[in-house]
Amino acid sequence: MAKATKPSGIQPRKRRAALTPEARENQLIDLAVNLIEKRLLEGTASSQEVTTILKLGTTRARLENERLAKEVELVQAKTEAYKSGVRMDELYEKAMAAFKRYSGQDEEDGDEY
Repeated sequence: MAKATKPSGIQPRKRRAALTPEARENQLIDLAVNLIEKRLLEGTASSQEVTTILKLGTTRARLENERLAKEVELVQAKTEAYKSGVRMDELYEKAMAAFKRYSGQDEEDGDEY
């Protein structure tokens, strides 16, 4: 592991504390990418760092990220459809009970014909 050194004359930027875990994760990713960029420019990046950056820029990685985003949208849509179906069932049951009351049937009588 390389020893962390402070370059002379360059002060690190002060960042505001992240308000959410996702924001904190994004801050750390940003710092890591900036460090790798610096190492690439200086010619000191490891082969793992170079490979990781190359993978991030490939068409396959972009397509996979898009696919994951679409899957999330699909799961959200399915969840909403399920909730809507449950609400429709409840409304149907209430409507049937109201029809029975309007026709003079007790709800306890059930479907006796």
